[in-house]
Amino acid sequence: MDFGLVLQTDPPASAVVGLMRRAERNGFRYGWTFDSAVLWQEPFVIYSRILEHTDRMTVGPMVTNPGTRTWEVTASTFATLNDMYGNRTVCGIGRGDSAMRVAGRRPNTLARLGEAIDVIRDLAEGREATVDGQPVQIPWVKDGRLPVWMAAYGPKALALAGQKADGFILQLADPFLTEWMIKAVRDAASDAGRDPDSVTICVAAPAYVGDDLGHAREQCRWFGGMVGNHVADLVARYGEHSGLVPEALTAYIAGRSGYDYSHHGRTGNPDTAFVPDEIVDRFCLLGPAEAHIEKLQALRDMGVDQFAVYNMHDAREATIDAYGSTIIPALTA
Repeated sequence: MDFGLVLQTDPPASAVVGLMRRAERNGFRYGWTFDSAVLWQEPFVIYSRILEHTDRMTVGPMVTNPGTRTWEVTASTFATLNDMYGNRTVCGIGRGDSAMRVAGRRPNTLARLGEAIDVIRDLAEGREATVDGQPVQIPWVKDGRLPVWMAAYGPKALALAGQKADGFILQLADPFLTEWMIKAVRDAASDAGRDPDSVTICVAAPAYVGDDLGHAREQCRWFGGMVGNHVADLVARYGEHSGLVPEALTAYIAGRSGYDYSHHGRTGNPDTAFVPDEIVDRFCLLGPAEAHIEKLQALRDMGVDQFAVYNMHDAREATIDAYGSTIIPALTA
């Protein structure tokens, strides 16, 4: 199992770079960041510094979207980083939540997302693609490689990930839901004539190592609110009891009243009071190192290839170090 670190690009950027360097020293192979230009600093600028100051780490957004940048700009940016640092990027992509909504736009359609996945990958790897009806090719790309991993929850998005993406990003660590969603992605890949095992599975969720479970829950409760914001879209689209989305995912948002993106992904988010302890425990990894190892082993047995640690709480360095000293060795031995 691989491990990634997920950060918001809060200033100063040097702190983000420092945490990524610390993560690489502790055995993390991937460095991810949020991508929302209004809420945080521009990640692609910071990726250049991370790549310069690490040796092996692969970096990318969790996640970008097809709407805030034109597709040829996104592809060229990845291709430039790869040319400078040797194919060490990955494109995590989704419909767009905070990046689009904060700017007053709606998330992209799945049809647009599916088209963007193909175009961005083709351009970044040096192939010709059609952009707004115009054939485009980046002439200076040589031996470029850009895996594109798609974030998804709902049935149509999961199907698209299986049909198009090189990897699937699931932003929660509940074993029941993980197993259900991996199956949906792999079934879609098989139906599309692809090898279902060729789709990399990445689970991303907060992790907090320590014996004070109450404190850990309060530090990570924001995540249930963030996931709930996505789930509310699914309920609006499919209905609460449609059978298309597991009730294990939808039931807990009944008490949700709204969401303020100024607190997005942050400890102490006031819009997460509706999130019960049970959801925090199911969606996150909390408790002593042994509890993390046990849950990660179960996820690995389901086919999860990478666990990416959302590291937005008051023990960022301690979590990285605990994973490096105890948890990562147990999962990679």
